[in-house]
Amino acid sequence: MVKKTLFIFFILAFLLAACAARPASAPVYESVQGARPGQAPSAADESVQTSTGGNYASTVPEVKRMVLKNASLTLAVDKPADSLDRITKMADEMGGYVVSARVFQTRISSGAEVQQASVSIRIPAEKLDEALTRIKSETTRPVVNENIDSQDVTKDYTDLGSRLTNLQAAEKQLQNLMDQATDTDKVLNVYNQLMQVREQIEVIKGQMQYYEQSAAFSLVSVELMANEAVQPLSIGGWQPVGVARNAVQALINALKFFANAGMWIVIFVIPVLVILAIPLLVLFWIIRRLGRRGKPKAPPTPPPAQA
Repeated sequence: MVKKTLFIFFILAFLLAACAARPASAPVYESVQGARPGQAPSAADESVQTSTGGNYASTVPEVKRMVLKNASLTLAVDKPADSLDRITKMADEMGGYVVSARVFQTRISSGAEVQQASVSIRIPAEKLDEALTRIKSETTRPVVNENIDSQDVTKDYTDLGSRLTNLQAAEKQLQNLMDQATDTDKVLNVYNQLMQVREQIEVIKGQMQYYEQSAAFSLVSVELMANEAVQPLSIGGWQPVGVARNAVQALINALKFFANAGMWIVIFVIPVLVILAIPLLVLFWIIRRLGRRGKPKAPPTPPPAQA
């Protein structure tokens, strides 16, 4: 029993001594894409590791924002027609184009007729601020009205792109089915479905094209008023404002109306009535004259008998 215990103890001591005498081995790198054991991974190997999993997140492609920017202005200028010509030339110089333009006459609150113009242009979106600055330089007065709005249509455009991709895939499948079909009824059925899908594709393409053009070219609408339309009302150096101005202007307009009506009555209505009344009076006199001639005369009354 003692011999067996000593033998086991000797074996354990020998194993412990052998383990302590063994040198520490160098770290071994894992083989990545054919790398040799013991060789550090290359930069390409590290990129593969980071793409498949590691401390860096995978790169997500950024979606380009699509924003529609539009502006509207109302200005008081000396000559609306001349300002309209300069704005249209500016649009051509900036690489844009004119959507609509017109010049017309309008009546202001004072009753006078003045010239007015309106123009709508499209210019590159990146030149919107420059265009607004040049348009405002057409007048030295404060801007009557200015409105700039923007609309983010990125989500709508992305949804349209997804729908377009699905419809194009369906178009290919329907085209293959129609090419392989031999039955006339099946061919007609697939053909009708194919036409509907193609119609939807064209509609979506048109909407996407509209978004692309609207995002690339901003719409600028300008109303050009004559300076007379915004001149303050002045009476003997007094310039009423607000409700007083509206009331005084209404009174002036009423007096003008009565004065104009009186002149129309004296100059136009009375002479016309006289001209029409003369033939009527003559006709009435003739009819009355004829009536008296055609009436039989009454017999003379006999003298009273003498008593």
